Amino acid sequence: MAVKNLEETIKEKISPLVEGIMEKSWGVSIPKLESDLTDKLKNPQLDIYVPLNLSFQEAKKIFKREFLKRELRVHLGNISQLAKTLDLDRRSIHRAISDLKIDVKDLRIEEKALDKYKEAVIDKTIRSALSEYKDLIKPSKMQQFYDEVPHLSRNIAKFLPHQDMTWKEAERDFERQFIRHALKDSISLAETARNINIRPETLHRKIKKLGL
Repeated sequence: MAVKNLEETIKEKISPLVEGIMEKSWGVSIPKLESDLTDKLKNPQLDIYVPLNLSFQEAKKIFKREFLKRELRVHLGNISQLAKTLDLDRRSIHRAISDLKIDVKDLRIEEKALDKYKEAVIDKTIRSALSEYKDLIKPSKMQQFYDEVPHLSRNIAKFLPHQDMTWKEAERDFERQFIRHALKDSISLAETARNINIRPETLHRKIKKLGL
C-alpha cells in the first residue's frame, strides 16, 4: 500500500511540479529528466553520497554510517522507534552507533529542523539528477532551473513521504548500486573484484544474489 501511495503521489503531485519548473525555465518539458528525477525521489536512500572509487568494504561502511545518521534524524533520535523501522533490536542499533562512531546527540533535532533536513535531502536529489544533463542544456537555461530548486524542494517536501527501509533492505540496495557501477567500469569480473578488493567468488555470489 505504501508503494502504491508513493506512486500516486509522484504522478499526481510531484510530476506536475517538476514539469511546471521545466516549462518555466526552458519552455519545454523533458520526459527523460522528469523520469530520472522522480526515480531518485522514490529511492532517496540511493542518493546518499558514497565515493565509488573505494573498496567494497570501505564504501559499505560509509553508506551504513550515513544511512543510520539519516534515519536517526528522521526518527528524532528515538532508538526504540528506529529499531522497529530497521527491523533490528535496540542492542544492535547501539552497537552499530558505537562501531560507526556516530554522535547521537548531534542527530536529535526538532521537528521543524527535520522539515529543513528533508528539504535539503530533496534539494540534493534534484541537483544530482540535473547534473547528468549539464552538457545537454545551455548553462544559462540550467541556471534558471537551479534558481527554482529551493522552491521546488519545499513544495515536494510537503507531499513526499519518507520511505522506511529495514537495515537489510538498505544494505541490499547499496550493494546493488555499488556493484552495478563497478561492473560498468570494468571489462571482466576478475578486474571488478580486484578494483573493489573482494574475492571473485564473493563477487560472483553477490551478483547472483542481487540479480545483476
